Amino acid sequence: MNIVLLDTLTFGETDLSAFNTLGEVSINETTSVNQVQERIAKCDVIVTNKVVITKEHMQNTPTLRLICVAATGTNNVDLVAAKELRIEVKNVAGYSTDSVIQHTFSMLFYLLGHSRYYDEVVKDGSYSRSPIFTDVSQPFFEIKGKKWGIIGLGAIGRGVANIAKAFGAEVFYYSTSGVNRTPDFSRTTLEKMLESCDIISIHAPLNEKTNNLLDYEQLLTCKDGATLLNLGRGGIINEEAVARIVDEKNISFGLDVLTREPMRENHPLLSVRNSDRLYITPHIAWTSVEAREKLIQSVVQNIRETGI
Repeated sequence: MNIVLLDTLTFGETDLSAFNTLGEVSINETTSVNQVQERIAKCDVIVTNKVVITKEHMQNTPTLRLICVAATGTNNVDLVAAKELRIEVKNVAGYSTDSVIQHTFSMLFYLLGHSRYYDEVVKDGSYSRSPIFTDVSQPFFEIKGKKWGIIGLGAIGRGVANIAKAFGAEVFYYSTSGVNRTPDFSRTTLEKMLESCDIISIHAPLNEKTNNLLDYEQLLTCKDGATLLNLGRGGIINEEAVARIVDEKNISFGLDVLTREPMRENHPLLSVRNSDRLYITPHIAWTSVEAREKLIQSVVQNIRETGI
């Protein structure tokens, strides 16, 4: 079996040796658009994280029998063409659930507790010169008793909701698909959630129902002092609108995902005045060591189960 891994740099130092038990393995840290066809030319199996596989790639690779997407989303593969050409496509679901849940709270605590400010106050020597033993110049509130809104009640959304409840928050949810329902939490409309919730976290996929779900007009209706976290997909929140709102209203934003990744150099979010209300991480919520190990194990198992 000839297996080609196209973008292993996204896996960091995760052990990939299990692939060697399956056949001949070609490992590429990154693969540009112009390099794809040459690298997959004689392969039986493609393993891709974000590299796009088109119908043309499949048609020009007669030996190809399986495409393994090392992720949950399969939007980087032409699924219609794969079905037409009888090429199986397998993804991995659920491997990063715990990692994303954890990062949700990491982002919240960073913003809620003004971590950047207090860290700098100590390290720049200001605290050493303080006339008192503490610093209450940046007040923060507790999660207990606050309203937490969840947009997207899949496995990650439910996990966040359960922990938020354990902290004492009153949890509400808005199902973007209209399918997910639960008696455990209060269902609400998007409009009511924006107006009333102190914390809102997004854990939804990007599709026709969620694309640009929160634009300037919607964000303007958010409760004063609210914190919004996007750990779903870039494009659900209009980033230009965020750049405006963060300087116009007392709202904080935590973004782990952006419409374009990596972030473009002249992005308006890099020029906001109130940068203390903005926390951006480079799409790392899924990348805990355990999540990446589970991902690779699952991809290897997907290849084994195919029986090529």
